[in-house]
Amino acid sequence: MTMEERLPLPPFTEATALQRVRLAEDGWNSRDPERVALAYTVDSRWRNRTEFIQGREAIEALLTSKWSRELDYRLIKELWAFRDNRIAVRFAYECRDAAGQWFRSYGNENWEFDEHGLMRLRIASINDAPIAEADRRFHWPLGRRPDDHPGLSDLGF
Repeated sequence: MTMEERLPLPPFTEATALQRVRLAEDGWNSRDPERVALAYTVDSRWRNRTEFIQGREAIEALLTSKWSRELDYRLIKELWAFRDNRIAVRFAYECRDAAGQWFRSYGNENWEFDEHGLMRLRIASINDAPIAEADRRFHWPLGRRPDDHPGLSDLGF
């Protein structure tokens, strides 16, 4: 494996697609833009809400900005479908803004990987809903979601 390879490599099986989704969730829950950006090709293309960006530097900048605004961020991803070098996921995350308003954001992502296991295309559709702090469902300590914490389907999302 070279530094520019990310296991598991495509074509994906159900087991490796599930592994890839959990690795992505763990990376995003680290809230480390540099670490997360390394999972993408140097020229990766993203559609993220209304933003269209390309390249690791742009990804890192977007994530740096995102996590400076989205405080106490916790994310759960769930495999929806996979085939060959593509994976579709659904996700939800909770965060609060600087004023203390909590949000739950729901979305779907379509991912396409190159032969080295780096994501070359990410298309995300995301909706945000304000929630009361009492309605939060993601309560683990910041960082990786514990293995015994319910997933999206278990939580009824």
